[in-house]
Amino acid sequence: MSTAARTERTFLRMALGHPAFVIGFVLSAFFVVLALLSFVWTPFDPTKLSIATKLQTPSLSHWFGTDHFGRDMFSMIMVGARVSIAVAFVAVGIGMIAGVPLGLYAAARRGSLVDEIIMRGNDLVFAFPSLLLAIMITAVFGPGAVNAIIAIGIFNVPVFARLSRGAALSLWTRDFILAARVAGKGAARISAEHILPNIANLLIVQGTIQFSLAILAEAALAYVGLGAQPPLPSWGRMLADAQTLISLAPHMALFPGFAIIITVLGLNLMGDGLRDLFDPKLRRER
Repeated sequence: MSTAARTERTFLRMALGHPAFVIGFVLSAFFVVLALLSFVWTPFDPTKLSIATKLQTPSLSHWFGTDHFGRDMFSMIMVGARVSIAVAFVAVGIGMIAGVPLGLYAAARRGSLVDEIIMRGNDLVFAFPSLLLAIMITAVFGPGAVNAIIAIGIFNVPVFARLSRGAALSLWTRDFILAARVAGKGAARISAEHILPNIANLLIVQGTIQFSLAILAEAALAYVGLGAQPPLPSWGRMLADAQTLISLAPHMALFPGFAIIITVLGLNLMGDGLRDLFDPKLRRER
């Protein structure tokens, strides 16, 4: 058996023995499966109105009940999972694709004017929370899922830029980096071939955490009407619709609320587990 295969088997064995990672993975995978399944099947059409069946409590025909328009809540939860995961995935992807190269470049030019400009630019973006940034964007372009993705993605850029720069700075003084420089490799090649592979674990863990935060941000934007627009279901807008009917139909708020809580909890547990698995020191401490 090759060394790589043995390493993979060892990692898999440790992952299966880490309770937080296993629970987080199962919870996250459940909602990913729901989201994928919603492309081909839902119990009912989540956009079809049926006033005759409105505000029904959970039953065998409607597992999570119906909303004030008679739409099936479970079907809406399934499609809402698709929307939340898609928005979060693309937004975090934007943050990583733009932020990581910026951080690596700033680390390679540490102490220079370019490094200072990049980091001060990150501070400027951090001064605008994703919700405020979304309000600014939608004031110009109008509300929608695409603008929510842009707002959350822009907010993620400085997160990954700071992480990449900080982790890369600690590696630039290492012997193997000095050897690469002596061999004639440029800063860009060193960053791509030596720095990035060594900080990939940190980026994966941070990506998992940012994914959960992006889902919360998408739900918050949808709650105030800046996210995905009707008739596309969204967990945040389902909560907004339920707030005036909480005493009459509490299930309208409970199920989308639980969906957000369980998804974020699962991603945070998985991220915490990955952090432990990638860092032997943390495993020993626990």
